Amino acid sequence: MNKKVEHPIRKVMIICAKANLEDVYAALVMANGAVMEGIEAKVFFTFFGLDAITKKRMKNLHTATVGNPGMRMPNGMAFPTLLGAMPGVEAGVSAMMRSQMDKLDIPPVDEFLDLITAGGGEIYACKLAVEMFKLKKEDFTEHVKDIITIGQFYELAAGEGTQIIFT
Repeated sequence: MNKKVEHPIRKVMIICAKANLEDVYAALVMANGAVMEGIEAKVFFTFFGLDAITKKRMKNLHTATVGNPGMRMPNGMAFPTLLGAMPGVEAGVSAMMRSQMDKLDIPPVDEFLDLITAGGGEIYACKLAVEMFKLKKEDFTEHVKDIITIGQFYELAAGEGTQIIFT
């Protein structure tokens, strides 16, 4: 009989490349959950995901209503893409999502970043995307530890028990 060998997760490297509420919060919830479990967590924001850590944009994230196959109406029926393209619908759906998150006591992005970094998690911005969007270190929240290359990201990922997660 083979004895089961356990390989615990020691580190998670989470990549967030989109700025919609559901992808940003997926990254934040996973990072916060990791630090609460004593797992090292590093979150790498790239491309449009940079909006989540950019001072001017982080409080104005939206839920994508067009082309979102998981979008459902309150009665569970599929949300028609054409409806999502109408003026004001995305803002309304985003407000509804924020309201639901408030009811569940889910913190806003900046408070989530406080929790993650206070627990030892680290937040990084992608150097290529930062240069592409002509951003600077001062454009980001103080939670951003550094602006790094993908090579540096992989160096940080080194070690046994590391998982890389893409949201």
